[in-house]
Amino acid sequence: MSKVCNHLLKLSVHRFFQLLLSVLRYCILGVLTLVLLFAYLPVPYTGVMLERQLSAWLDGKPQYQARHQWRALAQISPNLLQAVVAAEDQKFLQHRGFDLQAIEKALVYNSKGRKVRGASTISQQTAKNVFLWTGRSWVRKGLESGLTLLIEGAWGKQRILEVYLNSIEFGPGIFGAEAAAQRYFGISAAKLSRQQAALLAAVLPNPHRFLVQAPSPYVRKRQQWIQKQMQQLAPVHRQLR
Repeated sequence: MSKVCNHLLKLSVHRFFQLLLSVLRYCILGVLTLVLLFAYLPVPYTGVMLERQLSAWLDGKPQYQARHQWRALAQISPNLLQAVVAAEDQKFLQHRGFDLQAIEKALVYNSKGRKVRGASTISQQTAKNVFLWTGRSWVRKGLESGLTLLIEGAWGKQRILEVYLNSIEFGPGIFGAEAAAQRYFGISAAKLSRQQAALLAAVLPNPHRFLVQAPSPYVRKRQQWIQKQMQQLAPVHRQLR
């Protein structure tokens, strides 16, 4: 009897792992398909949008609704391209998805027990925003790294920046450049000035804490710093051509 039970147990475990492998294959195939599709098609919904929606439901906020309007890169002000690269990833056009020097500095900084400092590039943030979720974990970071390599190879810099500017959260429920420009300034993303673009970029480290409509002294100081960096950087939109 015990031999029969052991045999059935082994059979069940074997079938379980077969099923798990099948699920993993389909998940990988699905992600690869999405990566290829999103190389050409607008991204209608992202992982972070889904996360925010689920959190709102769990918090008893059924009225929550994300604002998002896709715009081609040509319909977004070059000022915003310049601002986000200046603020978030000045080596964006040079690296292949990862800024190794920034990662090394962050590891040294964090090893001293201070406030955790990140080193995510625009490519990494795009992979996370579109396909994954927020928060810190080794699992998410590992998945993010693999997806970063995929989109760097399949999309290229211009497409990554286009998706980034359409998926990044500029405030609670405000996703993408067009929704942010209309919500905070009453204009289209194409008409954002240098000052407005720098202010939007200034809140990106934490758009739930730093608010565009009520900028703190820290945000104003960061806005000014970003504007100076924008002047020193070569025009991003010209380098993408």
